[in-house]
Amino acid sequence: MIFFFFSNYISLIFGVISKEKLHLKVETVYHLSVCLQQFQVVATANVNPVALEANVDCALATEKLDGTCCYVTVYKGQPYLWARLDRKPNKQAEKRFKKYQHSHRSCKGFTWNVEEDFKTVPETWIPAHRVKHHNGHPVPDEHGHIPGWVPVEKDNKQYCWHSSVVDYEVGVALVLRPSADDEDMLEIAAVPLSELMEQTLELIGTNVNGNPYVLGSKKQPVHCLVSHGSVKIRNPPPVDFQQLCSWFQESPEGRVEGIVWHCNDGTLIKVHRHHLGLRWPDGESCFGNKSVIIRVDGTAEYKNTKDLFTSFSTLNGHCFSRLQDIQFDP
Repeated sequence: MIFFFFSNYISLIFGVISKEKLHLKVETVYHLSVCLQQFQVVATANVNPVALEANVDCALATEKLDGTCCYVTVYKGQPYLWARLDRKPNKQAEKRFKKYQHSHRSCKGFTWNVEEDFKTVPETWIPAHRVKHHNGHPVPDEHGHIPGWVPVEKDNKQYCWHSSVVDYEVGVALVLRPSADDEDMLEIAAVPLSELMEQTLELIGTNVNGNPYVLGSKKQPVHCLVSHGSVKIRNPPPVDFQQLCSWFQESPEGRVEGIVWHCNDGTLIKVHRHHLGLRWPDGESCFGNKSVIIRVDGTAEYKNTKDLFTSFSTLNGHCFSRLQDIQFDP
């Protein structure tokens, strides 16, 4: 089962909950306490009422992966990968916003001039579906950002690692997912982009967020997409502050960045190790230690014989005992 959502994943203030695809936002499982001077966000022991109302104890727990958010939708008449790009305020507006926050201890009541206060973005940029509009302009969230997307085009060096996991001529993406044959094993497969339409995914790999899953190397970088909600946690801990802390520190399955609970009513609830005052990454990850099989058929005519698809196709059918052990022949 794949879940469709767009998450802001910002720890301090979270947007409204909606059950429409790509409008969903993730509530924290606990109330958060904020130290403004040290910019620290930590959880209190009080469970968020939203989590209780959504019956979080009966929800499906999935691993929160540490990468960068992506989205698949149509561009130039075909399914395309889009990269996350928030429209942010310029220096003057940012200074005014922070001054208001400091004096009012809140951002409520602050007024933006969307036409003048924000940095320019590419013409192809689109706001995320959950973003509200006023007088035809997207409205910034509580952080002063306007979440959105830009299409990943092959000639854009800024998104070279994004583009390494898609082949638009063949119409496929490199997806890392639980194996259909064995849920304890992962598989890397070339998946038609048409099958990923309107999904959000996480790009992980060598050059993303410090590579906590130890994928590839500088000489042979490895990147993959993981559909949000696809990696289930088999034996999740109860939603109890102390038991969660113990699970993250002592259980082999707890070597994850966080948990996202998918509740029956569509609500998403999360906890991050940082909310509990715990480090991340902290040693080897549970995800990076999973075994993986390569299922990238070499019969497809990939555009570039030196690309990641071609490299993986040479390993088609090969199993590695750990995700972090993947390497190509010299």
